[in-house]
Amino acid sequence: MSAAAAQGSQHSWRTPFVIIVAGCLIGLLSFGPRSVVGMFLMPVSAENGWTRDVLSLTIAIQNLMWGVGQPFAGAIADRFGTLKVFWGGAIMYAAGLACMVLPLPPPVMHVLSGTLVGLGLAGVSFNLVLACFAKLLPEERRASAMGLGTAASSFGQFVFAPLTPFLIDMLGWKIALLIFSAVPLAIIPLAFVLATSPGSGVGVGTGAEMSIGATLKRAFSHPSYVYLVIGFFTCGFQLAFITTHYPTYLKDLNLAAWVAGSALALIGLFNIVGSLTAGWLSSRMSKRWLLAWIYFARGAAVVMLLVLPPSTGLALIFAALMGLLWLSTVPPTSSLVALMFGTRYMAMLYGFVFFSHQVGGFLGAWLGGVMYERTGSYEVMWWLSILFCIGSGLINLPIKERPVEDPALVPAE
Repeated sequence: MSAAAAQGSQHSWRTPFVIIVAGCLIGLLSFGPRSVVGMFLMPVSAENGWTRDVLSLTIAIQNLMWGVGQPFAGAIADRFGTLKVFWGGAIMYAAGLACMVLPLPPPVMHVLSGTLVGLGLAGVSFNLVLACFAKLLPEERRASAMGLGTAASSFGQFVFAPLTPFLIDMLGWKIALLIFSAVPLAIIPLAFVLATSPGSGVGVGTGAEMSIGATLKRAFSHPSYVYLVIGFFTCGFQLAFITTHYPTYLKDLNLAAWVAGSALALIGLFNIVGSLTAGWLSSRMSKRWLLAWIYFARGAAVVMLLVLPPSTGLALIFAALMGLLWLSTVPPTSSLVALMFGTRYMAMLYGFVFFSHQVGGFLGAWLGGVMYERTGSYEVMWWLSILFCIGSGLINLPIKERPVEDPALVPAE
């Protein structure tokens, strides 16, 4: 009997259906507030008398600290179980969002909100949910469940994007942000469903035979894993730039205020389709080719946005196309990590891949504000994202889609 099956037999109430539903809810509640932080860029900046690059740096630090914290959160969850990681993450995330309401000097805002939100997300985001799915679900259901978990996170964006401008108009941005800061606390009771015991995932083919240090050395000496890490940079760069700056980009084009909220909602809605489709395709076609085509298609969508005349229709069509490609990289990427190294250290190894994603996110959010203040437009950032898409599409092609052999288990010649 596999580890996942054994654990399931001990806790019969945690059926695959219950596990998937709870994981999807956690993904929705964690990603929803984070996906609309860009809508607070203008009101927070106006309230404090800041230029756009100030809060952009706070949001960028949130992305970076999310990436820095993810491998550690994953390693702690792999070693000691996930329950307390979810709890600690939810509390820090809520506190970090609440800090954005306070009249803090920029350096204090960067440190408090940037660190708390980032590390909090590392403990509650869909990355940890996907690792729990890998440990708790049978292998034949993992890819589709990862697609569902990613899609649920997207649904959080779909729900919160139109809700945000409504709450800001009705209650003011401070009350809206405080309401959103309470949302992560709902993750605390849901975490019981995804709780894993220390060392869960142990078993044949799970990577259980090696220590954390040996596993990391093995992973970073394997070219395919390194390609995966490097390629995921672009995903974070684009997502953070668009989430943070696309609403203000549309405002600069003198489009109606509702267009920004509708665009982010469309990204979330179509992301559900894209994530589910990517999860389904990940078990039926080459994952590396799927990733390559996703990145190439993203670049083509940005080219379309730049060369066609700006309009409400184009803004919404671009949002729908990007939604299809938004988090569709996650199911094949996480599936490749599990395929190559098993599930024992899945949370940690995927955490390092995600760190690259968040380094890209840091640069996308921060440079977007910096380049706007220096050039008066976002054009440089859009063309950079196209270049990165081409690079990531190409670097995924040499990846070998097979389990990495454990040197200790290979017979000596």
